[in-house]
Amino acid sequence: MSSLKVNVAGVAFKNPVILASGCCGFGREYDKLYPVEKLGGLSLKGTTLLERQGNPPCRIAETPSGMLNSVGLQNPGAEVLLKKELPALAGRDTVIIANVAGSTPEDYCAIAELLDDSEVDMLEVNISCPNVKEGGAAFGTSCETAAGVIAGMRRYTTKPMMVKLSPNVTDIVSIAKAVEGAGADAVSLINTLLGMRIDLKTRRPILHNNVGGLSGPAVFPVAVRMVWQVANAVQIPVVGLGGIEKWQDAIEMMMAGARAIQIGAALFSDPYAPLKVLAGMEQWLDENGIADINEIVGTVRPW
Repeated sequence: MSSLKVNVAGVAFKNPVILASGCCGFGREYDKLYPVEKLGGLSLKGTTLLERQGNPPCRIAETPSGMLNSVGLQNPGAEVLLKKELPALAGRDTVIIANVAGSTPEDYCAIAELLDDSEVDMLEVNISCPNVKEGGAAFGTSCETAAGVIAGMRRYTTKPMMVKLSPNVTDIVSIAKAVEGAGADAVSLINTLLGMRIDLKTRRPILHNNVGGLSGPAVFPVAVRMVWQVANAVQIPVVGLGGIEKWQDAIEMMMAGARAIQIGAALFSDPYAPLKVLAGMEQWLDENGIADINEIVGTVRPW
Protein backbone atom coordinates (compact mmCIF):
# COMPACT_ATOMS: atom_id res chain seq x y z
CA MET A 1 0.00 0.00 0.00
CA SER A 2 1.29 3.46 -0.93
CA SER A 3 2.46 5.89 1.75
CA LEU A 4 0.29 9.01 2.07
CA LYS A 5 2.43 10.71 4.73
CA VAL A 6 3.56 14.27 3.99
CA ASN A 7 5.50 16.90 5.86
CA VAL A 8 4.74 20.62 5.77
CA ALA A 9 7.15 22.98 7.53
CA GLY A 10 8.32 20.27 9.90
CA VAL A 11 4.79 19.16 10.78
CA ALA A 12 3.99 15.51 9.96
CA PHE A 13 0.61 14.73 8.39
CA LYS A 14 -0.66 11.15 8.10
CA ASN A 15 -2.11 12.10 4.71
CA PRO A 16 -2.30 15.28 2.62
CA VAL A 17 -6.04 15.97 2.98
CA ILE A 18 -6.91 18.95 5.24
CA LEU A 19 -10.32 20.46 5.98
CA ALA A 20 -10.19 24.12 4.98
CA SER A 21 -10.85 26.96 7.40
CA GLY A 22 -14.34 28.42 7.44
CA CYS A 23 -16.00 25.27 6.13
CA CYS A 24 -15.88 22.92 9.11
CA GLY A 25 -16.15 25.15 12.19
CA PHE A 26 -13.93 23.87 14.96
CA GLY A 27 -14.05 20.28 13.78
CA ARG A 28 -16.38 18.78 16.35
CA GLU A 29 -19.34 19.22 13.99
CA TYR A 30 -17.93 16.39 11.90
CA ASP A 31 -17.92 13.89 14.75
CA LYS A 32 -21.54 13.08 13.84
CA LEU A 33 -20.37 12.01 10.39
CA TYR A 34 -16.88 10.59 10.78
CA PRO A 35 -13.83 11.09 13.02
CA VAL A 36 -11.57 13.87 11.78
CA GLU A 37 -8.65 11.62 12.68
CA LYS A 38 -9.15 9.98 9.30
CA LEU A 39 -7.79 13.14 7.69
CA GLY A 40 -4.36 14.69 7.73
CA GLY A 41 -5.36 17.95 9.33
CA LEU A 42 -8.01 20.43 10.29
CA SER A 43 -7.77 24.19 9.73
CA LEU A 44 -10.07 25.75 12.30
CA LYS A 45 -12.56 28.53 11.75
CA GLY A 46 -10.86 31.90 11.19
CA THR A 47 -10.21 33.52 14.56
CA THR A 48 -9.67 37.16 15.46
CA LEU A 49 -8.35 38.56 18.72
CA LEU A 50 -11.81 39.67 19.86
CA GLU A 51 -15.25 38.25 19.08
CA ARG A 52 -16.76 39.29 15.75
CA GLN A 53 -20.42 39.13 14.72
CA GLY A 54 -19.60 39.19 11.03
CA ASN A 55 -21.49 40.91 8.26
CA PRO A 56 -25.28 41.32 8.19
CA PRO A 57 -27.25 38.94 5.94
CA CYS A 58 -27.51 38.06 3.15
CA ARG A 59 -24.02 36.55 3.42
CA ILE A 60 -24.17 33.64 0.95
CA ALA A 61 -25.05 33.58 -2.75
CA GLU A 62 -25.01 30.71 -5.21
CA THR A 63 -23.05 31.01 -8.45
CA PRO A 64 -22.47 28.67 -11.39
CA SER A 65 -20.01 26.02 -10.18
CA GLY A 66 -19.43 27.76 -6.87
CA MET A 67 -20.63 30.13 -4.20
CA LEU A 68 -20.03 33.63 -2.89
CA ASN A 69 -19.65 34.33 0.80
CA SER A 70 -19.24 37.48 2.86
CA VAL A 71 -19.60 36.00 6.33
CA GLY A 72 -17.12 38.54 7.65
CA LEU A 73 -15.08 36.29 9.95
CA GLN A 74 -17.83 35.72 12.50
CA ASN A 75 -16.12 33.95 15.41
CA PRO A 76 -16.07 33.88 19.23
CA GLY A 77 -12.56 35.30 19.57
CA ALA A 78 -9.13 33.96 20.47
CA GLU A 79 -9.83 33.45 24.19
CA VAL A 80 -12.75 31.13 23.44
CA LEU A 81 -10.62 29.22 20.96
CA LEU A 82 -7.90 28.83 23.57
CA LYS A 83 -10.08 27.95 26.57
CA LYS A 84 -12.97 26.02 24.99
CA GLU A 85 -12.35 24.79 21.47
CA LEU A 86 -8.74 23.66 21.67
CA PRO A 87 -9.22 21.61 24.87
CA ALA A 88 -12.10 19.83 23.14
CA LEU A 89 -9.71 18.85 20.34
CA ALA A 90 -6.92 17.73 22.67
CA GLY A 91 -5.63 14.26 21.92
CA ARG A 92 -7.19 14.06 18.46
CA ASP A 93 -4.83 12.24 16.11
CA THR A 94 -4.79 14.87 13.38
CA VAL A 95 -2.87 18.09 12.79
CA ILE A 96 -4.65 21.10 14.31
CA ILE A 97 -4.15 24.37 12.43
CA ALA A 98 -5.35 27.68 13.88
CA ASN A 99 -6.44 30.11 11.17
CA VAL A 100 -5.85 33.62 12.49
CA ALA A 101 -6.84 37.05 11.20
CA GLY A 102 -6.76 40.67 12.29
CA SER A 103 -7.49 44.30 11.45
CA THR A 104 -4.10 45.64 12.57
CA PRO A 105 -0.57 44.21 12.71
CA GLU A 106 -0.86 44.33 16.49
CA ASP A 107 -3.90 42.01 16.35
CA TYR A 108 -1.91 39.36 14.51
CA CYS A 109 0.99 39.62 16.95
CA ALA A 110 -1.31 39.36 19.96
CA ILE A 111 -2.97 36.20 18.66
CA ALA A 112 0.41 34.68 17.82
CA GLU A 113 1.59 35.28 21.36
CA LEU A 114 -1.65 33.99 22.88
CA LEU A 115 -1.50 30.71 20.95
CA ASP A 116 2.23 30.10 21.25
CA ASP A 117 1.91 27.74 24.22
CA SER A 118 -1.33 26.11 23.01
CA GLU A 119 -1.96 22.65 21.54
CA VAL A 120 -2.07 24.12 18.04
CA ASP A 121 0.40 22.47 15.65
CA MET A 122 0.55 25.31 13.14
CA LEU A 123 -0.78 28.81 12.46
CA GLU A 124 -2.43 29.62 9.14
CA VAL A 125 -2.25 33.40 8.74
CA ASN A 126 -5.10 34.93 6.76
CA ILE A 127 -3.69 38.11 5.21
CA SER A 128 -6.80 38.80 3.13
CA CYS A 129 -8.19 40.98 5.92
CA PRO A 130 -8.52 44.77 5.47
CA ASN A 131 -5.81 46.79 7.23
CA VAL A 132 -7.73 49.49 9.09
CA LYS A 133 -4.56 51.50 9.63
CA GLU A 134 -3.80 51.68 5.91
CA GLY A 135 -7.14 52.70 4.44
CA GLY A 136 -8.77 49.27 4.32
CA ALA A 137 -6.63 47.56 1.67
CA ALA A 138 -6.03 43.89 2.45
CA PHE A 139 -2.71 43.05 4.11
CA GLY A 140 -2.06 40.47 1.41
CA THR A 141 -2.25 42.84 -1.54
CA SER A 142 1.20 44.36 -1.11
CA CYS A 143 4.59 42.84 -0.41
CA GLU A 144 5.33 45.39 2.28
CA THR A 145 2.20 44.90 4.40
CA ALA A 146 2.21 41.13 3.96
CA ALA A 147 5.85 40.85 4.99
CA GLY A 148 5.28 43.27 7.86
CA VAL A 149 2.57 41.09 9.40
CA ILE A 150 4.67 37.93 9.18
CA ALA A 151 7.85 39.56 10.46
CA GLY A 152 5.92 40.96 13.41
CA MET A 153 4.29 37.62 14.25
CA ARG A 154 7.60 35.80 13.98
CA ARG A 155 8.81 37.64 17.08
CA TYR A 156 5.87 36.34 19.11
CA THR A 157 5.58 32.69 18.17
CA THR A 158 7.67 29.57 17.70
CA LYS A 159 4.81 27.82 15.88
CA PRO A 160 5.23 27.06 12.18
CA MET A 161 3.45 29.80 10.22
CA MET A 162 1.65 29.05 6.97
CA VAL A 163 0.50 32.20 5.19
CA LYS A 164 -2.80 32.00 3.26
CA LEU A 165 -2.37 34.06 0.12
CA SER A 166 -5.02 36.11 -1.63
CA PRO A 167 -5.46 35.64 -5.40
CA ASN A 168 -6.80 39.20 -5.70
CA VAL A 169 -3.38 40.59 -6.57
CA THR A 170 -1.41 41.41 -9.70
CA ASP A 171 1.55 39.18 -8.84
CA ILE A 172 0.99 36.44 -6.25
CA VAL A 173 4.57 35.18 -6.68
CA SER A 174 5.98 38.45 -5.34
CA ILE A 175 3.71 38.25 -2.28
CA ALA A 176 4.77 34.64 -1.66
CA LYS A 177 8.46 35.52 -1.87
CA ALA A 178 7.93 38.51 0.42
CA VAL A 179 6.36 36.44 3.21
CA GLU A 180 8.98 33.73 2.74
CA GLY A 181 11.66 36.36 3.30
CA ALA A 182 9.84 37.64 6.38
CA GLY A 183 9.84 34.27 8.13
CA ALA A 184 6.89 32.25 6.79
CA ASP A 185 7.40 28.49 7.00
CA ALA A 186 4.83 27.62 4.32
CA VAL A 187 2.14 29.21 2.16
CA SER A 188 -1.41 28.07 1.37
CA LEU A 189 -3.28 29.23 -1.71
CA ILE A 190 -5.62 30.32 -2.97
CA ASN A 191 -8.06 32.19 -0.80
CA THR A 192 -11.31 33.25 -2.46
CA LEU A 193 -11.56 35.43 -5.56
CA LEU A 194 -13.66 38.58 -5.30
CA GLY A 195 -17.08 38.32 -6.97
CA MET A 196 -20.58 39.81 -7.11
CA ARG A 197 -24.18 38.81 -7.93
CA ILE A 198 -27.14 41.16 -8.53
CA ASP A 199 -30.83 40.61 -7.75
CA LEU A 200 -32.70 41.57 -10.93
CA LYS A 201 -35.88 42.52 -9.06
CA THR A 202 -34.32 44.90 -6.56
CA ARG A 203 -31.29 45.84 -8.69
CA ARG A 204 -29.23 45.47 -5.55
CA PRO A 205 -26.32 43.11 -4.90
CA ILE A 206 -27.52 39.84 -3.39
CA LEU A 207 -24.85 40.10 -0.70
CA HIS A 208 -25.38 42.85 1.87
CA ASN A 209 -21.65 43.52 1.68
CA ASN A 210 -22.05 44.00 -2.10
CA VAL A 211 -19.13 41.70 -2.92
CA GLY A 212 -17.90 38.40 -1.54
CA GLY A 213 -15.39 35.62 -1.91
CA LEU A 214 -15.90 33.16 -4.78
CA SER A 215 -15.06 29.53 -4.03
CA GLY A 216 -15.91 26.15 -5.54
CA PRO A 217 -14.97 24.33 -8.77
CA ALA A 218 -15.09 27.56 -10.81
CA VAL A 219 -11.84 28.78 -9.21
CA PHE A 220 -9.91 25.50 -9.52
CA PRO A 221 -7.95 26.29 -12.73
CA VAL A 222 -6.88 29.64 -11.26
CA ALA A 223 -5.73 27.89 -8.08
CA VAL A 224 -3.72 25.29 -10.02
CA ARG A 225 -2.00 28.01 -12.04
CA MET A 226 -1.10 30.05 -8.96
CA VAL A 227 0.11 27.03 -6.98
CA TRP A 228 2.35 26.05 -9.90
CA GLN A 229 3.76 29.56 -10.18
CA VAL A 230 4.42 29.93 -6.46
CA ALA A 231 5.83 26.42 -5.98
CA ASN A 232 8.41 27.18 -8.67
CA ALA A 233 9.42 30.45 -7.01
CA VAL A 234 9.77 29.70 -3.29
CA GLN A 235 11.73 27.21 -1.20
CA ILE A 236 9.06 26.75 1.47
CA PRO A 237 6.22 24.20 1.15
CA VAL A 238 3.00 25.07 -0.68
CA VAL A 239 -0.45 23.82 0.37
CA GLY A 240 -2.99 23.97 -2.46
CA LEU A 241 -6.68 24.77 -2.21
CA GLY A 242 -9.45 26.31 -4.24
CA GLY A 243 -12.20 24.28 -5.89
CA ILE A 244 -10.91 20.80 -5.03
CA GLU A 245 -13.82 18.35 -4.88
CA LYS A 246 -12.56 15.11 -6.50
CA TRP A 247 -9.47 12.94 -6.05
CA GLN A 248 -8.38 13.88 -9.56
CA ASP A 249 -8.31 17.54 -8.48
CA ALA A 250 -6.12 16.70 -5.50
CA ILE A 251 -3.62 14.74 -7.63
CA GLU A 252 -3.53 17.57 -10.16
CA MET A 253 -2.89 20.14 -7.44
CA MET A 254 -0.02 18.10 -6.02
CA MET A 255 1.48 17.65 -9.47
CA ALA A 256 1.40 21.45 -9.73
CA GLY A 257 3.60 21.62 -6.63
CA ALA A 258 1.40 21.36 -3.53
CA ARG A 259 2.73 19.22 -0.66
CA ALA A 260 -0.80 18.91 0.77
CA ILE A 261 -4.30 20.07 -0.19
CA GLN A 262 -7.31 21.60 1.54
CA ILE A 263 -10.98 20.94 0.80
CA GLY A 264 -13.54 23.64 1.60
CA ALA A 265 -16.61 24.51 -0.46
CA ALA A 266 -17.09 20.89 -1.55
CA LEU A 267 -18.03 20.06 2.05
CA PHE A 268 -21.32 21.95 1.73
CA SER A 269 -22.65 19.68 -1.03
CA ASP A 270 -20.91 16.52 0.19
CA PRO A 271 -19.39 16.44 3.69
CA TYR A 272 -17.87 13.05 2.84
CA ALA A 273 -15.88 14.53 -0.05
CA PRO A 274 -12.54 14.46 1.86
CA LEU A 275 -12.85 10.72 2.52
CA LYS A 276 -13.73 10.07 -1.12
CA VAL A 277 -10.78 12.17 -2.25
CA LEU A 278 -8.44 10.32 0.10
CA ALA A 279 -9.66 6.88 -1.04
CA GLY A 280 -9.37 7.87 -4.70
CA MET A 281 -5.84 9.19 -4.26
CA GLU A 282 -4.74 6.02 -2.53
CA GLN A 283 -6.24 3.80 -5.23
CA TRP A 284 -4.63 5.86 -8.00
CA LEU A 285 -1.21 5.63 -6.35
CA ASP A 286 -1.51 1.86 -5.98
CA GLU A 287 -2.73 1.38 -9.56
CA ASN A 288 0.18 3.42 -10.89
CA GLY A 289 2.82 1.72 -8.76
CA ILE A 290 3.72 4.87 -6.84
CA ALA A 291 5.00 3.92 -3.39
CA ASP A 292 5.06 7.42 -1.86
CA ILE A 293 2.70 10.30 -2.62
CA ASN A 294 5.59 12.75 -2.31
CA GLU A 295 6.91 11.36 -5.59
CA ILE A 296 4.20 13.20 -7.54
CA VAL A 297 4.72 16.65 -5.99
CA GLY A 298 5.74 19.20 -8.61
CA THR A 299 6.01 16.62 -11.42
CA VAL A 300 4.00 18.56 -14.00
CA ARG A 301 6.01 18.87 -17.23
CA PRO A 302 5.28 22.20 -18.94
CA TRP A 303 5.57 22.32 -22.72
